[in-house]
Amino acid sequence: MATNTNKQLPSSLMADLQSTLLNKTKPDCKSASTADPNNEKEASSKTFLTEKKRPIVLVTNGEGIHSSGLGFLVEALVRGGICDVHVCAPESDKCFSSHSITAHETLVATSEEEFTGATAFSVSGSPVDCVSLVLSGAIFSSPKPDLVISGIERGSNCGNLIFYSGAVAAAREALLYGVPSLSISFDWKNGESQESDLKVAADYCTPLIYAVIRDIEKGVFPKDYFLNIGIPSSPSTTKGFKVTKQSQQRCQKTWQVVPSNRHLSGAHQFMPTHQRIGIQLAQLSQAASAAGAVRRVAAQRKDIEVVESVAAPGKPETKEVIKRLFRLEFLQKEQTNIDEDIDLNALENGYICVTPLHLQWHCEPKIHDLFSNWLSSAVNGEKDSS
Repeated sequence: MATNTNKQLPSSLMADLQSTLLNKTKPDCKSASTADPNNEKEASSKTFLTEKKRPIVLVTNGEGIHSSGLGFLVEALVRGGICDVHVCAPESDKCFSSHSITAHETLVATSEEEFTGATAFSVSGSPVDCVSLVLSGAIFSSPKPDLVISGIERGSNCGNLIFYSGAVAAAREALLYGVPSLSISFDWKNGESQESDLKVAADYCTPLIYAVIRDIEKGVFPKDYFLNIGIPSSPSTTKGFKVTKQSQQRCQKTWQVVPSNRHLSGAHQFMPTHQRIGIQLAQLSQAASAAGAVRRVAAQRKDIEVVESVAAPGKPETKEVIKRLFRLEFLQKEQTNIDEDIDLNALENGYICVTPLHLQWHCEPKIHDLFSNWLSSAVNGEKDSS
């Protein structure tokens, strides 16, 4: 996926992000009476935004509407008071759904009451479905949002995890509609990170979000990119913001075999209800002929399921279907690229990484020329050999 570099982002935006972060080093400890010109600048920016109609921010995510990261982010935005907050997120965890959409099925949108100061719906679909529904005007009666924020995800969405992430895809979908967007993830460390870290991460996000909203209002925020933001595992000791490039290091994946004695419980645990029913019906349909009824023999021998069908009157046919269960796991892999401007390295070094991502997946001109020559040679070579 193409990424942007520092020079393609307005210097004013990055300068503002750096200064506001410095002012948020201790978010809850500053005295309200302390005279700080930077705080006055932030206050004046809030006045600038609240004098006009307040912008609308849509918050979604990949982990589902009841996740802590989304809750803390919505709470911080509502508390800030500079925007109207709408929430539309999946009803269940869809963090690795990538850019999937739901077609040929009916989606259910359900109102949620747990977000004070925000209007919220959960959707029985993917993060991309949620964004598409809202931007089509199908859910909220108000105008489309000025900014879409996807997060905060528990676990980094940097590097090549960008390709699998439902949260990043939601931000990308917003940009496809022409709406500026951010995806935000927290570098959660199992055994170290705590829920309270997500709240701190949300507090540290707000200065950046305010800066983005302000530049959207001014019409100077870059229109062809969205920002993928990674927050380090110790947000209270962050070193600042750093504009980064996407790491090209491949994710290390492993498929774990699920024991066959967990067949029923395991399969049902990893599969949505409608999908289980659909698969069962498909299996029944495949085992049956057009002339006969189908019945399933309740026989389970380890990983073999016996299916009996009636192909014709008095001629039963028995088949054995082998089923094996697997579960995908992502493994930690040490970063081999020592470039400090790589997103994963910036995270490990304590920076909030800001990676601009482009909608278009295109090659550099020299690569385009290389494949142009290759295609010409391949086609001509095929003609010569025929």
